[in-house]
Amino acid sequence: MTISSFDAQAKRNVAVLIFAQAILGSQMPIIFILAGLAGQSLAENICYATLPISVIIIGSIPGAPMISSIMQRYGRKVGFFIGAGAGAIGAIIGSFGLYYDSFALFLLGSLCTGIYMSAQGFYRFAATDTASDAFRPKAISYVLAGGLLAAIIGPQLAKITSDAFVIPFLAAYMAVIAINVFGAFVFVFLDLPKPARDAAASSGGRSYLELLRSPKIATAMLAAIICYSMMTLVMTATPLAIVGCGYSQNTAADVVSAHVLAMFMPSFFTGHLIVRFGVERIILCGITLLGGACIAGLNGINIGNFYGALVLLGLGWNFGFIGATTLLTSAHSPAERGRAQGMNDFFVAASITIASFASGDLMNCSGNSTAEGWNAVIMTMIPLLAFAAFAILWQMRQSAAQPTSDH
Repeated sequence: MTISSFDAQAKRNVAVLIFAQAILGSQMPIIFILAGLAGQSLAENICYATLPISVIIIGSIPGAPMISSIMQRYGRKVGFFIGAGAGAIGAIIGSFGLYYDSFALFLLGSLCTGIYMSAQGFYRFAATDTASDAFRPKAISYVLAGGLLAAIIGPQLAKITSDAFVIPFLAAYMAVIAINVFGAFVFVFLDLPKPARDAAASSGGRSYLELLRSPKIATAMLAAIICYSMMTLVMTATPLAIVGCGYSQNTAADVVSAHVLAMFMPSFFTGHLIVRFGVERIILCGITLLGGACIAGLNGINIGNFYGALVLLGLGWNFGFIGATTLLTSAHSPAERGRAQGMNDFFVAASITIASFASGDLMNCSGNSTAEGWNAVIMTMIPLLAFAAFAILWQMRQSAAQPTSDH
């Protein structure tokens, strides 16, 4: 099969995955906007308000290697169907938690939602399975660009449904059930090669430890971990901070919508920028934009600063995370795909779990006001971003001195 025919197939798959990212992916903005507020009303201790979001991410920690292993053995479609099923089950259980005013039941539903979240993370990897080296960064970018529609659909559904029933947020979780049930049918149209079980079961490729010793893979994972966890840290706290400062839930939804748009809008050209300027420079640009979000966030608690911080946060995540994904996929062989991608998403999920826990604690239990809690969240980003920038600069220097291939 020629490169052009591979890319023709890849482009068809990318179209399907864009639709999945847009429709199925719209549930995540709904949940991230409302889960912390629901937790605030259900939890006995306000410090546990963001625990549902943390539990979602906890669910994605074992979910990432589990889904990756299933995909390596049975194919991407099976993993994606399992993810959508888990998303529907999580929303059903969460609905019962809201109906019966049970925080424990709501958390159990959040745990299942984490499995869906881990499966969604593999949409970007699936886009590269049939792509040429030249098309790979563009394929990743285009699939993540599907999040633009998710950024519009999700927050608007959150607005419409959050108070549609007497029980707050119940209608929103019922909408999430429908999204998973009907959205899963899109995967029927995926045309991806079936995994070679003999190759998957063989000892070909590097071990987990050997993969971690690769400077390129280690750098890619570090960039993904810091960019995603810092974005989660701030985004999780944002609805609580905005409502705590006296603004409405709809205003919080609008800010989160602007943030998610900024996360995915650049995806139409991020892949082209990576091809033109190099992946490490784009990652460094993303870290710089995240630093700009810190400056905007520390500048005050008026609504303009919230918008500025969250838009820069989204832009920085886009450049950093797409860059990290591209760097990772260029550093492993097909035989190592399941191992490297599953390990990467495992560590990313673990880091954003810590970030989401820290977000609620910093926001609600640091200082004596919402403003002090918000400043504590933002200040936490600074040393970690500095460390990530240093690591990327070191890797760029190493690559320039010794241009070698990792596989």
